[in-house]
Amino acid sequence: MDFALARRMMVDGQVLTRDVFDTDLLAAMLEVPRERFVPPDQAGLAYLDRNLPLTADGSRCLLQPMVLARLLQAADISATDHVFDVGCGTGYSSALLARLAGSVVALEEDKDLATFARRVLAELAPHVEVVQGPLKAGWPSAGPYDVIVLNGAAEVIPQPLFAQLKDGGRLVGIEGEAPATKARIYRLIRGDISGREITEAAAPLLPGFARPPAFVF
Repeated sequence: MDFALARRMMVDGQVLTRDVFDTDLLAAMLEVPRERFVPPDQAGLAYLDRNLPLTADGSRCLLQPMVLARLLQAADISATDHVFDVGCGTGYSSALLARLAGSVVALEEDKDLATFARRVLAELAPHVEVVQGPLKAGWPSAGPYDVIVLNGAAEVIPQPLFAQLKDGGRLVGIEGEAPATKARIYRLIRGDISGREITEAAAPLLPGFARPPAFVF
C-alpha cells in the first residue's frame, strides 16, 4: 500500500473538504505516518474516514481524521504553546501536536497503549513526554497548559482538567451523552470558562469521564 498517497487522499478528501485550512496542521497530517500508530495487521485501515479501534473492546480509538483536525484547528496551537494530550492512545495525536506546539505532555492510563505510544513516539516525536496515570486527574506537575486535547468523549469534563489550564488556555474534546455528542472548545479567561460547538462528532467515552449517577429518592 502506498501510505504517502493514502495520507494525501485523507487530507484532500476527508480534511480539506471539512473546512480545515490551517497549513501547519495540514502539513503535519501529511507527514505523520498514521499507519505506524495501529497494530501492523491494521495498517491498511489507518486512513479510513472513521474512528479506528485501538482495543479489542473498542473502548479506545484513533479519532476520525476530520474530527481530530477540526479539534486541533479550533485550539489554534502556536509554536510556543505547552500542550497536554489526554488519552493519547498510541500517540498519533501527540505526534501531530509535536509538529505544532513548543512542548507536549501525553497522558495515557492504559499500560499497553502507553507502552506502544512511548515506542513509536521515541522514533517519530522524541520530544513528547509520555506519562501514565488516571486520565481524569490530568498531570498537574507539568502544568499549567496552553491547550488540553481530549482524545475521546466526555459526558462531563473533570474539573481538575480545567484547573490545569493557563489563563487564556483552550480545552478541546467531544462532549455530551451518546448519541447527541459534539466536538467543543472551551476557553478559560480570568477564571471564567466559556464554550462553543465545533462540529458533530462521536467517540468512545474516556475512562473516568462518565456523568456520575443521579441520586434517586
